[in-house]
Amino acid sequence: MDEKKEVILEMKLAELQFRLAVSVCLSSSLGKQLLDVPTQWSHGKHVVTYEEIVLTKDQYDIAADYLKRTATYLMSITIKDGLKKIFKDPKNHKNKNVVAAYQISRLIRNAFAHSPIRPVWSINPDCRDKEFVVKDIIDLNTNGLDCKPFEWSHYGGLLAIFQLSKFVRIDLLGDTDIGKNRKIPKQEKKIYQQGNLILQEIEKLPDDIKKIDL
Repeated sequence: MDEKKEVILEMKLAELQFRLAVSVCLSSSLGKQLLDVPTQWSHGKHVVTYEEIVLTKDQYDIAADYLKRTATYLMSITIKDGLKKIFKDPKNHKNKNVVAAYQISRLIRNAFAHSPIRPVWSINPDCRDKEFVVKDIIDLNTNGLDCKPFEWSHYGGLLAIFQLSKFVRIDLLGDTDIGKNRKIPKQEKKIYQQGNLILQEIEKLPDDIKKIDL
């Protein structure tokens, strides 16, 4: 496998973790804890029981949220490393999208690397008071960000880094295997999510629903 194919594969694996994290978070929010743990698990010389590793509802919610964060971290690393492997000097590339994608992913990676649980922006002097934009996908304005707590809103929301990964993989690296023929499982119910607001389609109104006069 050549280097570009390896980079593309690594980015796909990072995207898979993000997609899993989204699924876990949604299941938790809807009260569907689908993930179970062994009654007893032995690995090497260690043994743990169900009581030691099972998650309570509040722990499930917290862990699911942090899973999204680690998925963001992993995608930023694979984007940064992938661009550096293929373009050699992405900081000074003639394609502005390459430069912006590299700097954004690098700065996000740095925020997590120095403080993975509570990431904090660590903006290099040469990147301060600058705006890095990748088409209409992601936008990071570093003005006043140095040493501030990391927030999704700083670069356009939770989905921005996921879309950036896909853009880098497909548009910049030329991935042609984009899953057009994959078998997509049928969704049981239609669910719409706006930020953290989850809307689920129902077949009929509950019997005990009460009309509110406005």
